[in-house]
Amino acid sequence: MRRRAVPAVLAAATLLLAAGCSSGDEGSAAPDGSTSASRTGPGASAPARPSAEVPPAKGSVKVLRTVAEGLDSPWGLAAVPGGGLLVSSRDEATLVRVDEKTGKKTELGEVAGVSAAGEGGLLGIALSPDFASDRMIYAYFTSASDNRIVRMLYDDRKPAGEQLGAPDTVFKGIPKGFVHNGGRIAFGPDRMLYAGTGESGDTGLSQDKDSLGGKILRLTPEGEPAPGNPFPDSPVYSYGHRNVQGLAWDGRQRLFASEFGQDTWDELNAIKPGDNYGWPEAEGTSDDSGFHNPVEQWSTGEASPSGIAHAEGSVWMAGLRGKRLWRIPLDGTKAAAEPQPFLEDEYGRLRTVVAAGGDRLYVMTSNTDGRGSPGDGDDRILEVRVR
Repeated sequence: MRRRAVPAVLAAATLLLAAGCSSGDEGSAAPDGSTSASRTGPGASAPARPSAEVPPAKGSVKVLRTVAEGLDSPWGLAAVPGGGLLVSSRDEATLVRVDEKTGKKTELGEVAGVSAAGEGGLLGIALSPDFASDRMIYAYFTSASDNRIVRMLYDDRKPAGEQLGAPDTVFKGIPKGFVHNGGRIAFGPDRMLYAGTGESGDTGLSQDKDSLGGKILRLTPEGEPAPGNPFPDSPVYSYGHRNVQGLAWDGRQRLFASEFGQDTWDELNAIKPGDNYGWPEAEGTSDDSGFHNPVEQWSTGEASPSGIAHAEGSVWMAGLRGKRLWRIPLDGTKAAAEPQPFLEDEYGRLRTVVAAGGDRLYVMTSNTDGRGSPGDGDDRILEVRVR
């Protein structure tokens, strides 16, 4: 397989920034769900409501059960067709399979080549659209030199700890940093691979369309620029992002993304191919017509958003520093009503949300990543019912 690199970006990737996070990042004292509409069942976006139907202004969340607990720095979460949940550990660089009925955890193995530090490590995961036949798991991780996407063969017939094949790099050269590594990946309804990246602390990369930093990328499963991308022979799908952390599609195949702001506004964006989302010239809503304004925005203390999923006509967004689950009801690509918070301060930092089919979601916490507070508890996966 040809390994694709972007030379202009590799130079930038060597600039490791040791600066700590700003108030809008992963939830410092001051501060993967991706979902896919390409299949049905757990992990897929819910079916579309009729176009004229808008969800009610007020919704509800009910925690049904704790699926699993005692997780170690969990980051990515993916539902396995036929049963089971895969969880990536950012700091341990391991993949674990959780039996969603019993909570039993089985380690698949350690992903070779991961260099965990700061916000980097083993981040988002996604299953191949042809997983039933090819058994391929895709992962986004931080290496010694860059952030990259690999795929690995999963063989559950082998002993625990030996079920992962060697990582095969399909895309590399994404800038890395101590902060702002992006990391969420998901296969879209078009069967292409989407990746949210960060600007690694170098704000100039976000507006540079020749850089992979601060972008949403769209790739073939083999790591080539996907057909129909807005810029010729480029993997860049949208730009002007600071640190994309969540990707999800609604039932009409419209892409939404969450991202960290700096000191003022975190964002939920509706993604249009080729559009500029403003960073660093704009944070939140802008009067500049050259920038695509967010669907919604939050103060960094209320959100520091991570994974998102779509269900019951709304986007559901995990908050790290905000320690809550946000409901954003949609009317097309606009908010239909004010966002509504749930689970505030009940389970600590929330990292990832995955659609579990119908009106249910899996919500995964992030209290063991070095930024949790005493009393937040260990890390777990919850099953919730939403409206």
